[in-house]
Amino acid sequence: MKFAYRFSNLLGTVYRCGNLNFTCDGNSVISPVGNRVTVFDLKNNRSDTLPLATKYNIKCVGLSPDGRLAIIVDEGGDALLVSLVCRSVLHHFHFKGSVHSISFSPDGRKFVVTKGNIAQMYHAPGKKREFNAFVLDKTYFGPYDETTCIDWTDDSKCFVVGSKDMSTWVFGAERWDNLIYYALGGHKDAIVACFFESNSLDLYSLSQDGALCVWQCDTPPEGLKPKAPRGWKADLLQREKEEEEEEDEEEGDRETTIRGKAMPAEQEKAGKVKYSRLAKYFLNKEGDFNNLTAAAYHKKIHLLVTGFASGVFHLHELPEFNLIHSLSISDQRVASVAINSSGDWIAFGCSGLGQLLVWEWQSESYVLKQQGHFNSMVSLAYSPDGQYIVTGGDDGKVKVWNTLSGFCFVTFTEHSSGVTGVTFTATGYVIVTSSLDGTVRAFDLHRYRNFRTFTSPRPTQFSCVAVDSSGEIVSAGAQDSFEIFVWSMQTGRLLDVLSGHEGPISGLCFNPMKSILASASWDKTVRLWDMFDSWRTKETLALTSDALAVTFRPDGAELAVATLNSQITFWDPENAVQMGSIEGRHDLKTGRKELDKITAKHSAKGKAFTTLCYSADGQNILAGGMSKFVCLYHVREQILVKRFELSCNLSLDAMEEFLNRRKMTEFGNLALIDQDAGEENGVAVPLPGVRKGDMSSRHFKPEIRVTSLRFSPTGRCWAATSTEGLLIFSLDAQMLFDPFELDTSVTPGRIREALRQREFTRAILMAFRLNERKLAQEVLEAVPQDEIDVVSASLPELYVEKVLEFLAASFEVSRHLEFYLIWTQKLLMSHGQRLKSRAGQLLPVVQFLQKGLQRHLDDVSKLCDWNRYNIQYALAVSKQRGVKRTLEPLDTEEDTDTSDDDSLHLLRTAAEEEEEEGMLV
Repeated sequence: MKFAYRFSNLLGTVYRCGNLNFTCDGNSVISPVGNRVTVFDLKNNRSDTLPLATKYNIKCVGLSPDGRLAIIVDEGGDALLVSLVCRSVLHHFHFKGSVHSISFSPDGRKFVVTKGNIAQMYHAPGKKREFNAFVLDKTYFGPYDETTCIDWTDDSKCFVVGSKDMSTWVFGAERWDNLIYYALGGHKDAIVACFFESNSLDLYSLSQDGALCVWQCDTPPEGLKPKAPRGWKADLLQREKEEEEEEDEEEGDRETTIRGKAMPAEQEKAGKVKYSRLAKYFLNKEGDFNNLTAAAYHKKIHLLVTGFASGVFHLHELPEFNLIHSLSISDQRVASVAINSSGDWIAFGCSGLGQLLVWEWQSESYVLKQQGHFNSMVSLAYSPDGQYIVTGGDDGKVKVWNTLSGFCFVTFTEHSSGVTGVTFTATGYVIVTSSLDGTVRAFDLHRYRNFRTFTSPRPTQFSCVAVDSSGEIVSAGAQDSFEIFVWSMQTGRLLDVLSGHEGPISGLCFNPMKSILASASWDKTVRLWDMFDSWRTKETLALTSDALAVTFRPDGAELAVATLNSQITFWDPENAVQMGSIEGRHDLKTGRKELDKITAKHSAKGKAFTTLCYSADGQNILAGGMSKFVCLYHVREQILVKRFELSCNLSLDAMEEFLNRRKMTEFGNLALIDQDAGEENGVAVPLPGVRKGDMSSRHFKPEIRVTSLRFSPTGRCWAATSTEGLLIFSLDAQMLFDPFELDTSVTPGRIREALRQREFTRAILMAFRLNERKLAQEVLEAVPQDEIDVVSASLPELYVEKVLEFLAASFEVSRHLEFYLIWTQKLLMSHGQRLKSRAGQLLPVVQFLQKGLQRHLDDVSKLCDWNRYNIQYALAVSKQRGVKRTLEPLDTEEDTDTSDDDSLHLLRTAAEEEEEEGMLV
């Protein structure tokens, strides 16, 4: 089995903090998700997370005007220069301080960052290779408090910076004689946003109390005068000018020049740029508790979007300040606002709920509405074909995600408490969940409703759930009454209550091949229950410590149990014999929390694996727990094959191995001092000089942990629910060269020579021995359609699995759907009987094939239905028009003779008229 699993996508979290950006074409939203960046393609309905991560949570993202480069800055001041074309990091840089905002100039030659109470302008990285991609050009001083926002003029000559000291500063990007810097007042609270008007130096400034000031400049952008050089540059230019004058005036006296100022001080002052306030408007009508938190302005259509701490957002038309819309997203603060290039779509980010919305304001409809789990995810399950993932969280929500697009398409909110377990039935259209609210619910994915609710005779909290392979029996374990409840899916009746455990039930799992239920408990036992023989205990497996998780191998011949002493034990369920064990204490490698009194090494002794999952072929097992690592073990050899690091985000707790001595003071740990409590949530400071806000809104660092692991039925990827979100790791086939029975006679030249000689079977065998995807595609597509039957029948059985796996992967990317369907049909018809003996090994390949075919079936069926309904509508309207025309009185007998050609002409004429009127799609 291949182990080249790499991070491919992040689901379950759509927005955490930072600023939102639209790409230059306006079709995609770039959203910071923790210490990663996700690109939501709104046109193709896909989400993709870039394969890069910063050390801390991302604070701001700056996008270049051409959309090719992005500068990502985290909370610690570390910056990454990222190419959005090749999705890789080009340069690392440290700004030596916390950066609040970053913005590229419209010409793409420079960018400005606001850091502390200064603004720094850098030369933007160019197309040529440079030793240092970021070169500091100028540092601008002026504000007395932290700077908050930036905006550029369209010609990149000036930029404006807002500050928390209630002032707005206009700086020249170059040395202008009549504009060095200009400070604007007039506000009574911190500046949230400031914007230039299109092709003008006029600007708008907005403060936190909802005040909008309109500033008019008496000088157009063309009126800015370059500043005369001084020092050695001035002497050099003067010397060159004198030499030119000497050449021009060979005869005659030269006029004397007086160095210094060319005009008096009064005239120079009169030529300076001046600003005047035209108007002042107030957006906030609800008082001090509803502060302005985010704003965006579209210069072409003069649209101002403002978001508030109460979740309300306004749309105004400037400079008349006409209110267009005033709507509410939620009761949480709007953290970020962005408008796309056309001005049609507005993106809102809500950090309190982890919510991302894209709203089309003209049609008043949502283009995108996504929200992750409010609290951490607890469990996950793959559908049998691998197309969907269902997750349950502490917030009581059950969400279903599409693995191809990365979007959540349905959310069930019937549970009133945290969800503890989720699972699919064998059909893939029913989800069964358990919760701490004392119910087990079944949801239908056809009608998106809760059609069954299973309850216990007396209130109890369910900690896990399992469904047998037939989908008829549902069982759930209780964590307070130590019992297992069994229900019928058809009737919803309680069939039996299984007693015997002396501790909370931590895990349940049905044998995939037999009707046997395994239950793990904190009483240091695993019990096997026979569902056919009156639900009696078949075996009791004694363990050395509390059982935390239990799972069966896909063929049902082996049972794995994770215990509290960091061990994984393997059992033969038929004979109740232990077959082996893995010591995982040293592989967990947990980090040290900020408030821990012991080291990470001693802290790891108390940690254990809390979730287990077998691979699709049953040869390996995944294990995860209270750590940032997920361990992949080989079951038979009982060795660690690979360890995956889920996160490197130091904004989470228990990430660092050693204690940071800089955080230790004589008064204790700095982690106990919450200086910026309430600042992020917009809580007002009660008195001047008071640094403490509302303690109920203090921030905390969530601890990194893995709550659930599942392998995809296709075997090509696995998913993990963690503090970061739902992480998907998949095989990276492009970066892996894995030949099969390769020798020196197999070369690309000989493969193409066999194709020219029309020896298709030999060419296919050599191509799959070399195992290069492009070459295999070239060979398969070179086979004529009428010879596919003969060639597929002549393939050896060993290569049929390779070809089927290639066809399954091709269904996801290729457009040659019919051609590959013929290949699949001929292979299965020719070798179907012989492949039955290896059904267990071929199961992941067949499920991978089924996933691709099912996705195409859904897409094509929807398209066919849409076309069929449109054609029926067009024919019905055309027929109605044709009937009206035949009922009209006709003048000549020739007109009364209607033939088939005439009726077709009538239909065509009516259809053309409908198309002209815009009624035919």
